[in-house]
Amino acid sequence: MDHRSETRDFLTTRRARLTPQQAGLPVYGGNRRVAGLRREEVALLAGVSVDYYTRLERGNLAGVSEGVLEALVRALQLDDAERIHLFDLARTANAGPATRRRTAGQRRIRPAVQRILDSMVGAPAWVRNGRLDFLAANTLGRALYAPMLSSVARPANSARFTFLDPGSRDFYVDWDRTAGDIVAILRAQAGRYPYDQELTALIGELSTRSDEFRVRWAAHDVKFHRTGNKRLRHPVVGDLDLQYEAMELIADDGLTLLAYTAEPGSPTADALSLLASWTARQPEINRQG
Repeated sequence: MDHRSETRDFLTTRRARLTPQQAGLPVYGGNRRVAGLRREEVALLAGVSVDYYTRLERGNLAGVSEGVLEALVRALQLDDAERIHLFDLARTANAGPATRRRTAGQRRIRPAVQRILDSMVGAPAWVRNGRLDFLAANTLGRALYAPMLSSVARPANSARFTFLDPGSRDFYVDWDRTAGDIVAILRAQAGRYPYDQELTALIGELSTRSDEFRVRWAAHDVKFHRTGNKRLRHPVVGDLDLQYEAMELIADDGLTLLAYTAEPGSPTADALSLLASWTARQPEINRQG
């Protein structure tokens, strides 16, 4: 990926979504030729010259100070995920050899992590890396994500399943939101790990094969995936309304453990119990690891 283009498009799209009124600036006249703020307005808000901001928006973040980056965060009203993404882009612009070797997470997990997963009885749980590869799970987690694990879109990967398997639209009740979240997660990962060849290959594959992915990728949105609700339509037990927590595995750079729970006594809790009973009778699921 072209780092200068990434930086230019990110800053341009953030500027375009912010109106003068939202930025607290006066508006004179009715004809504005640009969507959102003008470059000179962002420069004014950030306290830098127009020439300097123009240089930044053209993708040149080399040597930019943390103070200027924070000023841009305030001027463009970036959220936490966008702020970190901007700093990641700046870090890449000043990268050394160590940064160029970083990848978005390994493909194997340690035995201790698998034991933790297996000990989580009654709660579906799985581990992914920054590329959204499905790396490991407990038995209930494998049962929950059986549609992804049996998909022809291989290897098992949330983004690949969502955009390349038509069955994902039945599985994810909120498919549009899920698709947007997945692209925003991958965009943030691409900013953090710009030299990860496997991540670049995945993005290239999805951009080539999915118009839906390509349109969303062009929006340059980024997002954290830490907690929230997930609505699934499972082929065995029907609709599930789950809450998830995403926990980074600090000892394993780039790996995240996701666990799902349901409100006690809810239809989803009953459905998870039914799924556990069904899973116990499926030897092929219990053999996977």
